[in-house]
Amino acid sequence: MFRIRRWLLPAVAALTVTAGSVVAAPSASAAPAAPCDTASTAYNYVVLYAPHTPQGLVDEELRAKCGSKVAYYPEIGVAVASSSTADFAQRIGVYRAYSGGRDVAVPPAARVSLDGEQTTAVATAGDLSAQQWDMRAIHAPEANQINPGSKSVTVGVLDSGIDAAHPALRAAVDAKASAGCLTGAPDTAPAAWAPTTSDHGTHVAGTIAGKDPATGFTGIAPGVRLASVKVVNDAGYIFPEAAVCGFVWAGQHHFQVTNNSYFIDPGMFYCSKQPGDAAAFEAVRRAVAYSTGRGVLNVAAAGNAAFDLTAQTTDPVRPHAVDKSCEILPGGLDGVVTVSATGYAGTKSSYSNWGRNEIDVTAPGGDRAQLPPAGQGAGCPLSTVFNGGYGTKCGTSMASPHVAGVAALLASKYRFAPPFALMALLEAQADPVACGIAAPTCSGPIRDNSYYGHGSVNALDAVR
Repeated sequence: MFRIRRWLLPAVAALTVTAGSVVAAPSASAAPAAPCDTASTAYNYVVLYAPHTPQGLVDEELRAKCGSKVAYYPEIGVAVASSSTADFAQRIGVYRAYSGGRDVAVPPAARVSLDGEQTTAVATAGDLSAQQWDMRAIHAPEANQINPGSKSVTVGVLDSGIDAAHPALRAAVDAKASAGCLTGAPDTAPAAWAPTTSDHGTHVAGTIAGKDPATGFTGIAPGVRLASVKVVNDAGYIFPEAAVCGFVWAGQHHFQVTNNSYFIDPGMFYCSKQPGDAAAFEAVRRAVAYSTGRGVLNVAAAGNAAFDLTAQTTDPVRPHAVDKSCEILPGGLDGVVTVSATGYAGTKSSYSNWGRNEIDVTAPGGDRAQLPPAGQGAGCPLSTVFNGGYGTKCGTSMASPHVAGVAALLASKYRFAPPFALMALLEAQADPVACGIAAPTCSGPIRDNSYYGHGSVNALDAVR
């Protein structure tokens, strides 16, 4: 929820309240500590203001501190600024400004933001539905017979873009609701939200709402609409400004559901009490809260580091201490449905993160060690990929869209249900999964444990 904030005035020091800190905001009219650097590499920053701060005051401070506005979201008091001056964040205040791009410490090849990025292609001869064991696991084929979802429901896929020309997706993608958010400002040109280097978003989209009668492939809610909201850049990074743009866009356009199969870079954890982190944490928190307040249920992957989310003391991607004030974003935020992954056998995937009171529900994400019988597909879920093809990927990235698809069916049945009601239905209708032999690593009762949360989502229960 939003806290009460005082307006930030250009010539008067005001208080800006972050998620874990109270800091003095410098005067916008103060002269720069040193001349602005206009020749070095420019980076984008998220910058915090009191909600509804006038745009003119934002522009004035950014100019005074050697930055320029890329976007401003007055509803949540978050600006996106560009600056090539190395100490821009210090000039603004390190609890108010942060650049993910400037803080990259791990090259793309070594990072793990996107799950199961490698695609294993499959032949399209024959009926592909036989290979969709993941759909059968959540009773999606039976659900489709009752209600395939409503065209009045839009699921925003915040990801690497959706291939709108794919035979299974071209009827579902709503170009008017799609946008690219890589800079932090929405761009509705088709090239801005189309995929380039990654088919990750296309794979996610197929699981939610794909349908291709020629191959027999069908997603969970093939009757709903999809919006491609591109937040993943060509290097595979999802920076805070892109996520903020994506969530605000979803709220402004009244999507019913979003899927978020990523964590926000450049690290894995953001800490609400640490300099820099605090600004990004609060910016994303506000954006998620804004979307939720406008009727959006946000669903997110738990991550693939195979650890207990409640017990981490270090960030495996960006070196910094992790404590109870730290969360993986956006999955760790209030109101976001966080999803762990299971394999064909219905037990937790080896790579899936877990955590008591962190995991809400679980869904098929695949596991190469849990193989289905011959003829029923691979250990990783099958979905749409580039060039009109199909392929398999494993990850909590693949589990999350199963939950988003079921949420879309619920939104289709209960047209005006608010996000908290859809979340409650997801949890109440989930098939409980006990810890079993995974104890004591897995802890908690059958309907609320650290591996599976309230259980595995059920598409059939969502429509009947």
